[in-house]
Amino acid sequence: MDDLTTLQKILAFLAEIDIEAREDSIKKATFLPGILIEKGQLIFDKEILKNPGDLLHEAGHIAVTECAARGGLSGDVYSAGHSPADEMAAIAWSWAALQSIGLPSQVLFHQDGYKGASENYIEAFSQGQGFGFPMLVYYGLCHAPNHSNGYPTMNKWLRS
Repeated sequence: MDDLTTLQKILAFLAEIDIEAREDSIKKATFLPGILIEKGQLIFDKEILKNPGDLLHEAGHIAVTECAARGGLSGDVYSAGHSPADEMAAIAWSWAALQSIGLPSQVLFHQDGYKGASENYIEAFSQGQGFGFPMLVYYGLCHAPNHSNGYPTMNKWLRS
């Protein structure tokens, strides 16, 4: 599957769950090339976007942010109050999104990301040993994996 098809599938999914993503030129340096969170929305620049799967990770940050604070989320999510637990929740959320869309694991956990741990993450999440899902359960987004319809199946995609 090519990057354009992957990008289209991701954008369709984000639109379906009410996370706004729009294409625009990004002139400043960003944590992930070609992606910026601005006022609770994803901005992406196809010219410099390296990995479409990174949109799912950044969407995860938007999704796990409380509804009342989501519109104020811009730039570096840590300066906006995200904790390491929120980072883990965003990763778990992005895995659930990837599964829902039906994309290959390497789209999310690609070679260029996750400080060289991508293969470990793929193995852990594929075997149901991933991390971050307890926060998703706590936020009311899903049930625990041992539930009949538990993680990575989501009850809802956005935190209230």
